[in-house]
Amino acid sequence: MTDIRIDDRGFTLGHGLFETVLWAPAGPAHWDAHRERLERGCRTIGLPLPDRGELLAAAEGAAARLGGAERGAVRINWSAGPGARGLDPPDVFAPVLTASASPLGPPPGPVTLATAKVRRNDRSPASRVKSLSYLDNVLARAEARAAGAEEALMLNTAGEVACAAAANIFWIRHEEVFTPDLDCGVLDGIMRREVIAACHRLGVPVQEVFANPGRIAGAPMFITNSLVGLRSVSSLDGAPLPASPLVKAIVKVLSPGT
Repeated sequence: MTDIRIDDRGFTLGHGLFETVLWAPAGPAHWDAHRERLERGCRTIGLPLPDRGELLAAAEGAAARLGGAERGAVRINWSAGPGARGLDPPDVFAPVLTASASPLGPPPGPVTLATAKVRRNDRSPASRVKSLSYLDNVLARAEARAAGAEEALMLNTAGEVACAAAANIFWIRHEEVFTPDLDCGVLDGIMRREVIAACHRLGVPVQEVFANPGRIAGAPMFITNSLVGLRSVSSLDGAPLPASPLVKAIVKVLSPGT
């Protein structure tokens, strides 16, 4: 286990990034996409890029501790490393790389959503990276749980639909698929990209939009992230949502043979 110094800026300020990778018997899913997003995040927040070989070795080392689990979640942390008290960064960064792994059960069933009061800050660079500081998402998820739902729907500062606390969101109208534009304060999700590509392969129109909550009310909906893949939404704020055959078609393209 790597010791974390008490003056590590990832620990004191949340100054750093992370990626969570689905690990299957065949190895890491979408590894290059995760690595590239981590590197883009480093450029956004001014951190040195991790060595690619060391990054993969750390992930593989964590995955080796999964034992006989068929599926696992490997989390990679890239912290800014030690620094003096205060906000100013050190003259020279000494980033710290850590990785951990947890076994995963079978993919979960449909999810219930509740709209959170906590807003996604679409004007902040932090909304576009996987920052070690996830406080807004933690608070939004807690709101949803208190409302009896499993996951939160987050709006941005303009009141537009943004994302779930730990996932991207899609909805369907008239055989078209919609998802919030990245400028809504949305993370450029790995599975978000995969779903958009799947829609193109199916010939299904897909639009990235700015939408108020009224535009998604009553629509078939699903969320995506790297661990759950695609997960249908069964209700929003207690109101049941219909299913759509399009969801099954998209899943089949994402997971051939299922």
